[in-house]
Amino acid sequence: MPHPQSTTARLSSIIRRCAGASALRPGEQAHSRVIVLGLVPHSTLETDLLLLYARCSRFPLARLVFDKMTHRPLHAWNIILSAYTQVSLFHPALSCLHSLLDSGLRPDHFTLPSLLKASAGLGLRLTGAALHAWAVRLALVPHLFVSASLIDMYLKCGYLLDARELFDEIPERDRVVWNAMITGLVRAGLFGEALGLFRMSQWESFDMDWMSVPSVLSACSSSGDLRRGKEVHGRAIRCLVCHSDVAIGNSLIEMYSKCGFLDASFEVFARMSYRNLVTWSVVISSYGIHGFGKEALMLFEEMRTTGLEPNSIVFTSVLLSCSHAGLVNDGRAVFESITQGYGLVPSIEHYACMVDLLGRNGSIEEALELIQTMRIEPTASIWGALLAASSLQGNVEVGELAATKLFAMEPRNSSNYVALCRIYERARNWDAVAEMRRKMRELGVAKIPGCSWIEVKGKTLCFYQAEASLSKPVSSKMLQVLSGLLNQSQLESFDKG
Repeated sequence: MPHPQSTTARLSSIIRRCAGASALRPGEQAHSRVIVLGLVPHSTLETDLLLLYARCSRFPLARLVFDKMTHRPLHAWNIILSAYTQVSLFHPALSCLHSLLDSGLRPDHFTLPSLLKASAGLGLRLTGAALHAWAVRLALVPHLFVSASLIDMYLKCGYLLDARELFDEIPERDRVVWNAMITGLVRAGLFGEALGLFRMSQWESFDMDWMSVPSVLSACSSSGDLRRGKEVHGRAIRCLVCHSDVAIGNSLIEMYSKCGFLDASFEVFARMSYRNLVTWSVVISSYGIHGFGKEALMLFEEMRTTGLEPNSIVFTSVLLSCSHAGLVNDGRAVFESITQGYGLVPSIEHYACMVDLLGRNGSIEEALELIQTMRIEPTASIWGALLAASSLQGNVEVGELAATKLFAMEPRNSSNYVALCRIYERARNWDAVAEMRRKMRELGVAKIPGCSWIEVKGKTLCFYQAEASLSKPVSSKMLQVLSGLLNQSQLESFDKG
């Protein structure tokens, strides 16, 4: 008969291997063996079982094991905290901290990242700052994983200066820290700063951090920085990861598409050795935003022949493509197939796409009827699509209805007031225009000016609508060149006439 201690060690080893491989069935069998042999309560075995169920995404079972533990080591607390944050149960995760401290334990470099993630998820900057103080007191800040979590927390809570100050204080930054800072800046819309930081990361480290490349390419897409996007693409090709890394491939497709190079976008798609649903969604959307709706539908059909089942995101891309190309009948068929063909429930995004498609193509009443028959409460995006369509079609009655709903939902959104003003202007209802502008002044709502930008000698120059800074040397030169081009165009038109 085997010694109980050796049996415990053997079962512990089996459960840990099952946890590492996310093998639930053999792990459950080992758990049954533990119960039959009466080996619980046992701190090590229970912690191993807790890890098994957490790794296999069986949170209720993990919580059951945790609650039955008579002695909970810090490792067990770390596992349950990580499990909470993985399923976005941020409030329960933070509430565990008091019980942990009452047990006489203190957080370590595995505890704090989970708590910081929960703070970031709830936007609790003060809680995050208190955890930062704990990290300083316990000398845990030098752990790079803790530092990266602190940076991520400050960025998600909107405290960019605190995040950058902490980042600059880290003497030896690893890829996790760099990626956290770059990704956070992209998420905050600071694309120029993110690209600048990426350049710095290349100076400090010879090896490119491929985890940050999708974020960098996203920054290139949003800022229209094609030159930097091509540079990153070239390096990815040289390192032989371009066509094998699906996340980088998807980001390249989107980057080239948003920068206006649809052919390059499709070439990346064609060369990819593996394509997932995100890949198909991005390439379908790329063709759609360029007005090639029929081609987008052909890609959708090609995707289905590969055996992939479309999900909600793919349907959104297809419906957007139909909307951009004005393919009303095709859009109706795709929308109906969501429920009838695939048994899915149309999302808010799907309804918004259909309202936009119908409204922009003159079927305002049908779009309104679709909203009124929705099984879910219409959101601002739904009424915004109807208002935009009403503005395009000059429908005062429906436009007023949509605007009234939006004023209640988004009282500070200037675009809604501007859209209704345009509807009144088209109808030559100047009294209503004056009343709307008066209301905007009373609410302190100002129209956001349009902005364009261009890169000159590595510097991004922004130009706002009605900008009164024509004294700038660059602005003056650009206006002179524009004037010359317009004059040349007029002369050519005169000669042809």
